Amino acid sequence: MELEKKNCLYCQKPVQGRIDKKFCDDYCRNGYNNQIKSVSNNLIRNINNALRKNRHILSELLMGEEETAKTTRERLLGKGFQFKFCTHTYTNKKGNIYVYCYDFGYLELDHNWFLIVKNKGD
Repeated sequence: MELEKKNCLYCQKPVQGRIDKKFCDDYCRNGYNNQIKSVSNNLIRNINNALRKNRHILSELLMGEEETAKTTRERLLGKGFQFKFCTHTYTNKKGNIYVYCYDFGYLELDHNWFLIVKNKGD
């Protein structure tokens, strides 16, 4: 009876040892798993980078100890703000929907104006 020869899933070299062994060593096992996870890790990293950039832009526009500030859509876009990325929303009693990037948010007003706010914390 001849045993089936298996190759390492990462480097394709012949694997020796247990019948269910998939990798020739820990280096190949780690490399294989890192390769599989890299696609989803890159997506998450890119989203987190966009969220941090959005937060930074909002915090820059809300200077000093001011509680609110107004700005235009064009100014936000000019600084690289990406409206599709946010962490959460808040609807107040009046029905206004605030969109947040962590602790900084905005409320869309009329004529492409936005009110920038900072969450005071709980």
